[in-house]
Amino acid sequence: MRAVETRLQGMEERLREEHESIRSDFSKQTESLEALMRSEVQALTERLAAERTRRTEELKALSAEFKEALRALEKRHVKLEEAGTMADAALRDQLLLQSRDAAAELAKLGERLGAELSRSHQELKSAKTDRATLAALLSDVAAQLGADSGPVAAPGKNGPGS
Repeated sequence: MRAVETRLQGMEERLREEHESIRSDFSKQTESLEALMRSEVQALTERLAAERTRRTEELKALSAEFKEALRALEKRHVKLEEAGTMADAALRDQLLLQSRDAAAELAKLGERLGAELSRSHQELKSAKTDRATLAALLSDVAAQLGADSGPVAAPGKNGPGS
């Protein structure tokens, strides 16, 4: 029995040693795995921080680009408005000049037509006066002829030419 007990104690001792060895190996592996996980978590944290920093910088750069583009568009808008205003002013000036020219031409045409009307009026008045003078002259001649020759038969039914 002693031999069995010694043998059992030897086995228990070996089991304890193996158990300690396995526990030690397990602890080392656990610590190694824990260290690996910590280093991976640290690396991922650093990558995440770097990514955040990079994205923040990119967003700032993009924001600056947008602001610059907006300023450029505002400048272009102002220039286009100025060009439009200048074009409108030029058109207004041109329209004013054309209206002045047209008004001057109409005034000249009115004066010319007025002068022509006055001339025509004078010609008609003079022609009318000449007819009245001619009628008076012919009446005088007829009266003198009538006084010289006696009663003159009016041309018509009983006179010569009927």
